[in-house]
Order: sequence, then C-alpha cells, then structure tokens
Amino acid sequence: MGEPSTDWAEKVGADEAGRFAGYGKIIAAMQRNRSAKYGTGRALHRKGTLAARASFEVMPDLPAFARHGLFATPGRHDARVRLSNGGPDLKANAKPDIRGFAIKVLGVSGPSSLGGDTDHQDFLTINQDSFASPTSVEFMGAVEALGRGGEPALIWHLFRTYGIGGGFARLKTLMSVLQRPFSGYATETFDTVLPIACGPCAARLRLVPASGAPSCPKGTDIVDHLRGLLAAGDLRWDVRLRFFVDEKTTPIEDATVAWPADAPETTVARLTLPRQTFDDAAAQDFAAMIDKARFDPWGGLEAHRPLGEIMRARKAAYLASQQGRDAT
Repeated sequence: MGEPSTDWAEKVGADEAGRFAGYGKIIAAMQRNRSAKYGTGRALHRKGTLAARASFEVMPDLPAFARHGLFATPGRHDARVRLSNGGPDLKANAKPDIRGFAIKVLGVSGPSSLGGDTDHQDFLTINQDSFASPTSVEFMGAVEALGRGGEPALIWHLFRTYGIGGGFARLKTLMSVLQRPFSGYATETFDTVLPIACGPCAARLRLVPASGAPSCPKGTDIVDHLRGLLAAGDLRWDVRLRFFVDEKTTPIEDATVAWPADAPETTVARLTLPRQTFDDAAAQDFAAMIDKARFDPWGGLEAHRPLGEIMRARKAAYLASQQGRDAT
C-alpha cells in the first residue's frame, strides 16, 4: 500500500468543548450510580480481571517513520498491565463482553500530551479493530442508555433514535461485536482502534500474540486460563504500529473503519508478562494499586497524543471518571 503518510488532519467541531463537558457529567453520574451497587470504580471497564507486572522492550533499528517518542530509543522499560471486561457491571467472565488490555510503560521522560512533562506512556487496547459508532455522539448516547437501564434501555435507545431499520442494523452490529468468540488474552490481537500520533505520522497500535500459547479451552474461565499460563512461563506480544496512508482507507475520524492489513506496519516493541503468580499478599496489594491507578489514552507523551474526535471526547470522559473515583 506504500509508505506512511504525514498528510493527515483532524476535524475539530466548533461545539466540541460543550459536548465533551456534557459527556463528563454523563460518565460521572453513571459512575456514582454503579458505585452505590459495587463500590468505587470505573464507569466502563469496571471489572479488572488481572493485574500483571510486565516489561516493554523497544526494538533497535526501527525505520525512521517509527522512531519517535517512546520508540525513538531502544531499551527495556518496566510496565504494568490491567486486563478488564469492558462493561459497567461486574458480570461473570463467561458473559459476552469487549475485553480490555491496558499498558502503562514506566521510565519515560518528555513533554506530555496533557501539558507539562510525563514519566509514563499509556496504551489502551481492546480485542476489536473497529468501533460500532463513528462518532462520540452515537457512542455516548449508547453509553448513557446502558448506564441508565442496562441492555433493555440500550436496545430501546437504538430503536427510538434510529428507527426500526436503523435500530435493527445497529443492534446487529453491536451483537456481532459482543458475541464474537474470545479465545483468550494470550491468543487474541488487541488494537487501540483509534489512532495516535507517532511524531508527524499517525498510527494505530496493536498487540499481536508471540508466544504460541494455546487458546482457552471451552468451559474454562478466561482468567483462570491466563493465570495457569503465567504460572508456567512467560507470555509475549509483538507491539506493532499500523500507519496512516490516506483518509479513505485509514481514516482518522471514522472509528468504524478497520485499517487494512496491507497498510504499512512495523513491530516497534516486545511486551512480556514474565512468569508470575497472583494469590499471595504482595500480588493482591499490587492488584489493588492497579485497580485504583489511571490508565488513560491521554496519559503519555505529546509525540503519541491521541487523534480524532472520539479520542478528544475520551479526554473529558476519562478525567471525569478519574476524579469521581479518586484515581492515583
């Protein structure tokens, strides 16, 4: 498909500041309502399924278009990982859900995308390569309905907002996402779905399994399976950047479009979860710290600032969530 292009642009709406402030209020209200039931926690991705120690090794000899920010200098960083289920409720792991894989890379230094300087770089990924909603307006409408009355309210919202035909179409898309089989955290590819900067370029970051681990057997809890794998040895993922080429095939603003496999892509790092166990007191203290911590798409270097309207909306939403749960 050619080389990465720097000819990308964001489209910033004049009404974004007001809309995004409203999103923050929606998230805060949703979080308060759930806190009455579950205790303090996130509005979405509330259920942390595993907290793990990790290492993040930036590869040497990267192509010039990838050597920016965190990827400018080869070397090893300590990292922390939070795995999660995507919904606002504490459902059983066997229930259909979007799965989250969040990484905090430590030992970073440079200007932050939030202003000032930063000492870390966060990457938030899910086991999807596109969103069901093209804009934050549609996404937050669905989130508000889900927070207000669960899945029945969400279904009613889709039909009320988009009519019979549109409601069925969106419900079908949503169900295809939620009901997609999940083979396990060690065998699925995870994607930021939304683009980030890589210096003057734009890219989506992907985690691609590199351990040859087996899929989770049918009937086995996905977290128990992962714990068993980590009790036996290390697990590894290639960290890849898939780069923007043009607005038609790799759009910045439309999150419903999966960037094609033939877009230019390079492996920039190796994420390793070393052999570890999770039942002793130290591991439980670490898990409690991770659950309280901030994992934020805007938590990192200006060289990797999030791009697009939904990412800009997430800036307000994540801040409201963090303030509401007193995150550290």
